[in-house]
Amino acid sequence: MASAQKVIDGRFELLERLGSGGMGTVWRAQDVALHREVALKEVRVVDPESQDDPVRAAKLRERVLREARAQARLQHPNVVTVHHIVDLPDMTHPWIVMELVRGSSLQDRLDEGTMAPAEAAVAGRGILAALRSAHEAGIFHRDVKPANVLLREDGTPVLTDFGIAALRDSTRVTATGGLVGSPQYMAPERLRGEEGNPASDLWSLGMLLYVAVEGRHPMRRDNAAATLAAVMSGVVPPPSQAGALAPALRALLVPDPSARPSVDQLDRMLARAVAQSGAPNTSTAPNTSTAPNTSTAPNVSTESTESTAPGTPLGNTGPIKARPGRRRTKATAALIALAAAVFGSVVATALIVVPRLLNAVGGEADDLRRTGEAPVTGGPTGQAASGPLLAPVRIRGVVADLEKITGGVEFTRFVLHPDYASAEAPVPGRRNTYDRFVYRDGRATRIGPGGTLDADDARVRLRAFNWNAVPKLLSTAERTLGVPKPTSRYLVVDPAWAFNNDQPALLVYLSDEYGGAYLAAGMKGKVLRSFPRRG
Repeated sequence: MASAQKVIDGRFELLERLGSGGMGTVWRAQDVALHREVALKEVRVVDPESQDDPVRAAKLRERVLREARAQARLQHPNVVTVHHIVDLPDMTHPWIVMELVRGSSLQDRLDEGTMAPAEAAVAGRGILAALRSAHEAGIFHRDVKPANVLLREDGTPVLTDFGIAALRDSTRVTATGGLVGSPQYMAPERLRGEEGNPASDLWSLGMLLYVAVEGRHPMRRDNAAATLAAVMSGVVPPPSQAGALAPALRALLVPDPSARPSVDQLDRMLARAVAQSGAPNTSTAPNTSTAPNTSTAPNVSTESTESTAPGTPLGNTGPIKARPGRRRTKATAALIALAAAVFGSVVATALIVVPRLLNAVGGEADDLRRTGEAPVTGGPTGQAASGPLLAPVRIRGVVADLEKITGGVEFTRFVLHPDYASAEAPVPGRRNTYDRFVYRDGRATRIGPGGTLDADDARVRLRAFNWNAVPKLLSTAERTLGVPKPTSRYLVVDPAWAFNNDQPALLVYLSDEYGGAYLAAGMKGKVLRSFPRRG
């Protein structure tokens, strides 16, 4: 079909096919009504089963409309603008009319070679500004990767393809009812079934920046199952080429989302990386490049394309607004248990690998302390200063230190590893907000503000648990969960466990190289339910 012979909605004349991606084909088109060029996204069913399944086709259509509405809510220089949507009864699929970005994609730029730390940090600030705007509007992108970042002709990074974005106020829909996103850039908690967390988008941004400066993806393996297992572990090897960007990467790429920096903290860390690299930091000046425009690329779509045009030096990111509070999303243990059933037996083995922590995990807290991001610290309390944290005396010491630094006795989140713990607690006198904390090397540290709490977010007193029961629970777990020689153990306090009538529960997790499982106990240490490993 000759593109000039095709007119959509009597108004948009297709001129050139720009590229294809997971959500369809993007065209350069002429808006004959307003006499301007636009990008038209032709969204076709990509799942063969959906072509003969009206229910699946309807879900795909709803997903497309959701993308358009979500992206149209964002008015930001680092986000591709949605102008219009064409969805007529006689059409087999809808079309999204978007701003035409002239330039290249970040993936094109990386295909030419790695980025200097300062260049990557400037790009990161622009993408972060786009994510901030999205999170303010209640939108989580869920697929931040180089192919979904375009570079304007002045070098400004622009985030696009909100096709799998999840809105807080709408039901999640996918084309096939399964996992959506690019696994290599996906945060480990998303593979556990936890959605709607701004920190997950920040992990993806951190992975993007890691790849940009290192020239390799640290989680890529020989097959899909192994790659998913690596992502699920959340263990990222320290970067070797990141220079001044390394502290930000170490802070971002940690398994526990509550231990990652906030948007404000990350923005300061990226700005510091630019300054330490000796490059001009002009991220507060909207849409003005700090480098000459060397792009000779033709028009590039607002989707992943097949363009081979050279990239351009990165310019400015536009102004960054004040950080909003983060709404919490409850991620119950039931989601973790059901993940294997959702994604199939092969992928299930990868999904239930339990995260383990390397030295980089502790490094992010140390970086924040050195840079003044977490000035408030507690001190060791004698017996809490040495030995494995899963021993009862150590647990009580950790709890005491956390209570001391938080100024209260109630917590909304508590995760305990053998050498590391993280917690979230309401701010004293302001019960609708919470702070984030970590414990490592005998010291409790305030990482920073977490955001806002919903009225139904449960709180629990950690001292009310019978911690003396932990050794027996660990022993029971090893006998009954099908993980006889675990290489990883950790505890999670769920203030409102779904299988305990929304009452507190202590979840005991075990894993080895073949997968993991867990059991749940009440506050007194009695086992409530087990989720052993299959086979």
